Amino acid sequence: MHRDGQIAHDVLDTRIAARSHPGQVTHVAQASFQVDAFGRSFVLDVELNHDLLSSKYIERHIGEDGKSVVSKGGEHCYYQGKVREIPESYVALSTCHGLHGMFFDGNHTYMIEPGGSDGASVSPAPFLATAFTLCRFSSFQVSTTPRSVEDETKYIELMIINDHLMYKKHRLSLGQTNNYAKSVVNMADIIFKEQLKTRIVLVAMETWSADNRININDDPLVTLREFMKYRRDFIKEKCDSVHLFSGSRFHSSRGGASYMGGVCSVSKGGGVNEYGKTDEMSITLAQSLGQNIGIFSDKKRIMNGECKCDDKWSGCIMDDVGFYLPKRFSDCNVEEYHNFLNSGGGACLFNKPSKLLDPPECGNGFVEPGEECDCGSPTECQKEGENCCKKCTLTQGSKCSDGLCCKNCQFMGVICRDAVNDCDIPENCTGNSSQCPPNVHKMDGYTCEKDQGRCFNGKCKTKDRQCKYIWGEKATSADKFCYEKLNIEGTEKGNCGKDRDTWIQCNKQDVQCGYLLCSNIAPTPRLGELQGGLTSFSVAQHSASLDCSGGHVIIDGDTDLGYVEDGTACGTDSICFNHRCLPVQEFNFSTCPGTTDRKICSGHGVVQLNLVFLSPPVIRPLSCTGPSAGVISTNIIIGAITGTILVLALILGITAWGYKSNGLSHSWSERIPDAKHISDICENGRPRSNSWQGNMGGNRKKVKGKKFRPRSNSTETLSPAKSPTSSTGSIASSRRYPYPMPPLPDEERKTNRQSARLWETSI
Repeated sequence: MHRDGQIAHDVLDTRIAARSHPGQVTHVAQASFQVDAFGRSFVLDVELNHDLLSSKYIERHIGEDGKSVVSKGGEHCYYQGKVREIPESYVALSTCHGLHGMFFDGNHTYMIEPGGSDGASVSPAPFLATAFTLCRFSSFQVSTTPRSVEDETKYIELMIINDHLMYKKHRLSLGQTNNYAKSVVNMADIIFKEQLKTRIVLVAMETWSADNRININDDPLVTLREFMKYRRDFIKEKCDSVHLFSGSRFHSSRGGASYMGGVCSVSKGGGVNEYGKTDEMSITLAQSLGQNIGIFSDKKRIMNGECKCDDKWSGCIMDDVGFYLPKRFSDCNVEEYHNFLNSGGGACLFNKPSKLLDPPECGNGFVEPGEECDCGSPTECQKEGENCCKKCTLTQGSKCSDGLCCKNCQFMGVICRDAVNDCDIPENCTGNSSQCPPNVHKMDGYTCEKDQGRCFNGKCKTKDRQCKYIWGEKATSADKFCYEKLNIEGTEKGNCGKDRDTWIQCNKQDVQCGYLLCSNIAPTPRLGELQGGLTSFSVAQHSASLDCSGGHVIIDGDTDLGYVEDGTACGTDSICFNHRCLPVQEFNFSTCPGTTDRKICSGHGVVQLNLVFLSPPVIRPLSCTGPSAGVISTNIIIGAITGTILVLALILGITAWGYKSNGLSHSWSERIPDAKHISDICENGRPRSNSWQGNMGGNRKKVKGKKFRPRSNSTETLSPAKSPTSSTGSIASSRRYPYPMPPLPDEERKTNRQSARLWETSI
């Protein structure tokens, strides 16, 4: 087939000679493939996925005696694009070893596998006769109003570790092992990009070429715990989540496991995934990463019929029903993700990573050395930046071309991202950049929700929130008299934990930090498994009957969600930690910078996540004394001196500036330190800065695939993302898909696939 001046080739090879880097394998920036299948012809127009690998991407393999060999870059043959003349379509392909991948034509999903040295075979998913509609987002448009976290492009900086059996399954070839893993991530990325407005970016890959560095257990939950210990001890790369690709097949119904809501956390940001074909493993990865970003299946809403999946045959990615590989998230899943973001989770997802370290290419959407701007492909530039940027050079009088902080080719000084809750801080455009600053939140310990809770990792911790999350929206925290009456007893319906087979009585001052007691709870929890029965008890007080109910909700085999979370307020100036109610002063966080008297800041500013003190645009020396004026914040420390100022006031202002900038305030990491460990947190009398992040089978029809010469000799490529730039998690497991699966009678299609899932999240 000849079209638009393209010449058809029989050999599916996208490699070209790299003039600037002899010996380095390079692939064409753009290509088109014709696929003839099932009486139709599809032309797949694709470009290299420049968002797949970050500029600091490395590949490391660990051989004999634990010796590491590190290399930068790696072969990049991973493409994304569209089916020609079908705007609602998407394509994800790799060409390192033949043509692999998938494409969606707006109605059906097709899988592509190599069919020989110069061809490809295409197979439709068994649900070919079942059409479904993807969740869609509106096109990016510049606005003067703040962008919500749902509209902004998010980025998951991911590291993959291949175990030794995975390496052996790829014939002891590092290249094939790494290319397989990158192909899996590329396919998962197109799903996240199209449906969640989120990109998956690889920052590093590690392969165990000699032997496994941890014990790979048949139980994925056990393996996950061991793997996260390995991450904490040995992985130094900055990333939002680390996932293990194991060549093992777990002896359970689970195809993998991950921590719910654990993204951005060093101890919870990760998952394990068992071996499968590329398309299988991409869905398993999509599941486990989905759990990392707070997506789960709400049991109550599913039982009520609120979360229906349109695709009855394949089901949706996070569901336990369906008989083949799903390719979409349900509407409820998208809502859960947005709720996770709006509750303060996933702060690290708003940091846009750098692109793959390639020679500068005008049109890829990244401003690189020698470029003043890059609004992307002609199509992307038509959406924004066309009048501001020509051939990657700013037009006369223009300061920017695209971004949340750019309008009419000029920088904007407005709020570009709203605060999502009381513990968040709105981000302001800096006035000298078109990009919105990274998402940050207030330091731990600030009061929230009208002084009813305390901030912890950007979330407001209250017993009400915890009750609602576990037992449903109608649930509320029980009256404090319930805690005082029951938790002091040391029984199943009221305690401060368990020592082997004995329930522990709460001390009188700790009753608010023991067993979680709620009112108006549902018969079953929204997540986890109820161990034993509900503990429902009525307490009489002043002729009124108080509902004091709870339950031991188990996840991860032995973790009980039925207790008040660490970080929850238990009094006016006290916080729960390890079933104890401790004074705020015991933790030495969010103190006024540079002081040793442990006083909280005066209210003339807030200390944010990255330890920058933020003051409002008022002229006054910072003070740790005096009445609080409330929390006011801005991303720019603004000072304007007008008129005649007394010398004494000037001296005080200068002194306060130095006093402010030299002092650092401490934030909890993922556990609040016990009082006796405070000395370990501080050095030279001041708190240390704390960095807490990172925390088809069946018959296939063979068809001939024809590769077209690139449409243009230009190096311009398309970049689909143009936007700028915690959790106490629980383990959630991924379902394993039957592969292949013959058609079943209609009544059997409704059978719930067996898959044990365990959940937990922070409120």
